Amino acid sequence: MQPEPQVGALHNSLLTALGTAIVSGEYPAGQVITLEGVSAEHGMSRSVAREAIRVLESMGMVASRRRVGITIQPAHQWNVFDPRLIRWRLESGDRAGLLLSLSELRKGFEPAAAALAARRADPQHCRVMAAAVSDMVVHGRSGNLEAYLLADKIFHRTLLEASGNEMFRALNGVVAEVLSGRTHHGMMPATPNPVAIELHDEVARAIRLGDEAGAERAMRAIIDEAAAAVAEDTERPTQNP
Repeated sequence: MQPEPQVGALHNSLLTALGTAIVSGEYPAGQVITLEGVSAEHGMSRSVAREAIRVLESMGMVASRRRVGITIQPAHQWNVFDPRLIRWRLESGDRAGLLLSLSELRKGFEPAAAALAARRADPQHCRVMAAAVSDMVVHGRSGNLEAYLLADKIFHRTLLEASGNEMFRALNGVVAEVLSGRTHHGMMPATPNPVAIELHDEVARAIRLGDEAGAERAMRAIIDEAAAAVAEDTERPTQNP
């Protein structure tokens, strides 16, 4: 029996379609839609449509009221920290602007998390981060960006966990979407910057040695390097084929 996975796939497909339509402006703020309309347009059952709407409502993207329908909400109502919304916005809008905004957010918490990790990380955290850096070196040289991305995500996830702060740990999804967005939207160089890899190594080493100031400084440099790379990519003139 496979009905549950199938329903889950349909739900995710519809959720992504609706979320992307809202983010792109296809469904502008103030527009009213109905379950019947959503079901008919996307060929989904009312139960699947209802569940997708519930999720969008929890994200602040729509508001449902009896006898009114489902009203698309303005962007300032959205839960901008939701990783799904970050993904949809990267796929539909000003990627460079959003990534730079997210870099400013990261600068507000990742350096602090690195300093806390230097105080609280256990040996296992240190081993995982060191292994992730080694993998980044290998995959950076080979140009395997997907494998590099996985190692990068493991590094940052482990760092946030090592901080021992549940609020920082909960922001892992935000960081993961930032890293994925650069890779999946062509905003990473074919060969990752060796300076960025070295900075990750500096963070891992500072955490292992309990150097809070060094860990914080190196993490801030990582975020600055990534923001500068995105800005440079944006300013580079597009070449016509």
